[in-house]
Amino acid sequence: MQESWMAARRSLLLTFALWLGICCPSLAAEKKPKTKAPRLSAAEIVRKHVSARGGLKAWRAVQTLSVSGKMDAGAGDSIERSTRVARGPGAATRKTRREIAAAGKKGAAEKQVQLPFKLSRQRPDKSRLEVEFAGKTAVQVYDGKNGWKLRPFLNRNDVEPFTPQEAKVAAETADIEDPLIDSKAKGTKVELERVEKVEGRDAYKLKLTKKGGAVQNVWVDAKSFLDVKVEGAPRRMDGRMRKVWVYQRDFRPVQGLKIPFVVETVVDGYPQAHKILVEKIAVNPSLDAATFAKPKA
Repeated sequence: MQESWMAARRSLLLTFALWLGICCPSLAAEKKPKTKAPRLSAAEIVRKHVSARGGLKAWRAVQTLSVSGKMDAGAGDSIERSTRVARGPGAATRKTRREIAAAGKKGAAEKQVQLPFKLSRQRPDKSRLEVEFAGKTAVQVYDGKNGWKLRPFLNRNDVEPFTPQEAKVAAETADIEDPLIDSKAKGTKVELERVEKVEGRDAYKLKLTKKGGAVQNVWVDAKSFLDVKVEGAPRRMDGRMRKVWVYQRDFRPVQGLKIPFVVETVVDGYPQAHKILVEKIAVNPSLDAATFAKPKA
């Protein structure tokens, strides 16, 4: 359950963190291109993308964002075992946890169980994620510098600090808007690599080199100019690092912005994807300062 929840959390944060040289795809001389996508520079693609997402002015005006819906948490058999862990310390055995992990991979074809979530974000770089499971609420908070978590579903009722990797991911995905929006001001270099198919449609593959040196790929649909695929942070599973991709679908207008309501995370080598279904989004809601404050011991 912990791995499923963390996977869903990363993909969710990515949804808002990914709302990201100047040349055309290389073509053999005198040969017709294999794609019908317009030949545009990286700068032109970014400009069209920002416009498709609602415009730079609209995104700069966003100070807080609240998102709620449901997220995949694993197949039914895995969730049943996880529930036993959450409901009593006697059930939280190493054997049970091994069974949960094995079921997560074996049960790829089974129907996913979905859990309610709520994500609150505030500039600069603050986020709070709440997930309901087995009558308990798991919480993860990042205040722009430090992060903490509460995991009652593992019978851990004390506040724990983020691991170094969790803090790193939180810092890298802290922006409310996607990395292409205001990319120049953020010091991000954007280069067009080529045109590729994403779910049967032409998309521009952009290489982003961020101010700190981190590299990320983003695929922008050649017609809608929406960011339909994003490279996520590599994840260690089964003892090795695996590539992660986030697919964004069902973009809808929300107070002048364009936001995906379906986000699916795929890990290389794992047949079971994790999907997030957004049900409600509020732009610039009033958030109490305590939302991002660490509880006192």
